[in-house]
Amino acid sequence: MDLTGKTAVVTGGSQGIGAAIAITLAELGANIAIIDRKEADETLSDIKKLGRKACMFIADISNFKEAQLTVDAIVKEFGSVDILVNNAGINQDGVIWKMTEEQWDNVISVNLKGYFNYIRAVSPIFREQKSGKIINITSINGLRGKFGQSNYAASKAGIVGLTKTVAKELGKYNVNVNAVAPGLIETEMMKNADDVVREAAMGEIVLGRFGQAKDIANTVAFLASELSRHITGEVIKVDGGQYI
Repeated sequence: MDLTGKTAVVTGGSQGIGAAIAITLAELGANIAIIDRKEADETLSDIKKLGRKACMFIADISNFKEAQLTVDAIVKEFGSVDILVNNAGINQDGVIWKMTEEQWDNVISVNLKGYFNYIRAVSPIFREQKSGKIINITSINGLRGKFGQSNYAASKAGIVGLTKTVAKELGKYNVNVNAVAPGLIETEMMKNADDVVREAAMGEIVLGRFGQAKDIANTVAFLASELSRHITGEVIKVDGGQYI
């Protein structure tokens, strides 16, 4: 897989899965624009050590106007955009009878509207250049639901519908639009979780191990490359069989 000379935009790239995605794409030759609400000094440093250009753009992805301004700034800095990875997301859990309007609105605004905002901003660029890759990070919980996560699951299910629709709309412009649905990934939070919680989660995973951020990054890299040139509108589960 070779992404030399490509510019990849990664939202939520300051840490975790987003950072792993940004670094993996850089390893394959891409220059990286990270969008997040906080600085990503360590990730930027790792990318620059690879000899790639890397810039940080502080933005609230749920803000429509800010998204357009951010993409305009990226094009000015890098000259183009070739790959968009929508990864940024939040969760504010609660059972439906206790969930507040604010919890619902916050999660939908970031996790779903945020993805729309950046797809909307790059679409005219991709249409004009007749090429582009869009990869949206969803979740297996958007496919199956999750107790206490009606807002999160709804946002992630919405991403699936958004992905498939945009794939239809942009296909004639040679733009591939796909989604990756992680299962449980071993984040710092999961590493520090109670043993009962970890054992319950592990009980769902057929392969008997927690996923790593690199597992998601590798799948994104494939979808960002020309090896996936005839794949669009798909949702690829990366979950060790957790969904089965």
